[in-house]
Amino acid sequence: MIRIFAYDDSTERLQSLKSLIELSDEMEYLGDATCCEMVEVEMEQYQPDVVLMDINMPVVDGIEGLKIIKSRFPHIKVLIQTAFDDSEKIFKSISCGASGYILKSDNPRRILQAIEEVYEGGASMNPAIAQKILEYFQPKSDEKNLTLKEQDVLKFLSEGMSYKMIADKLGVSYSTINTHIKHIYEKLHVSSLGEAVAWYFKNIREH
Repeated sequence: MIRIFAYDDSTERLQSLKSLIELSDEMEYLGDATCCEMVEVEMEQYQPDVVLMDINMPVVDGIEGLKIIKSRFPHIKVLIQTAFDDSEKIFKSISCGASGYILKSDNPRRILQAIEEVYEGGASMNPAIAQKILEYFQPKSDEKNLTLKEQDVLKFLSEGMSYKMIADKLGVSYSTINTHIKHIYEKLHVSSLGEAVAWYFKNIREH
């Protein structure tokens, strides 16, 4: 059972998320809040597996909430829900430890899939958001070449696939995919999914 807590300044949006998650037999909606003012208390009380985090909220916003969660409760996965024009804040949250991103306009099935992906240890990123990362990250093109298998893994990551989905597609174990991704990060001198995907779009997909 995936335990979920949600933050959003729109009570209408929170009600929609609650209704959606309650339709799933594998998820439990623990509670919600309209800002991150009490985030530390809420995480201690509810102990969720995944937090759905809006970025723009009054008093204490999603970026600050994300920082608090990752510093005090690093095991909790945070899935950012955002509007497409929040580019700068999206990339700020990359460096603060967000596990993935969904657009508020994503369909319900995609939202549930993203929750499952980050819960399983993967990273979920809307392909449109991945492309916008190019505006913020300048990847290095003179790094050691990736192997064909590593390029495949990076390609699938850029398409929004989870580690588990990539492992199934390539017919290898989950730990093998983790190893590939570790090597990709080392070779490209990056520390986040966003930077790795940006490198892929700049140096492989465009050529």
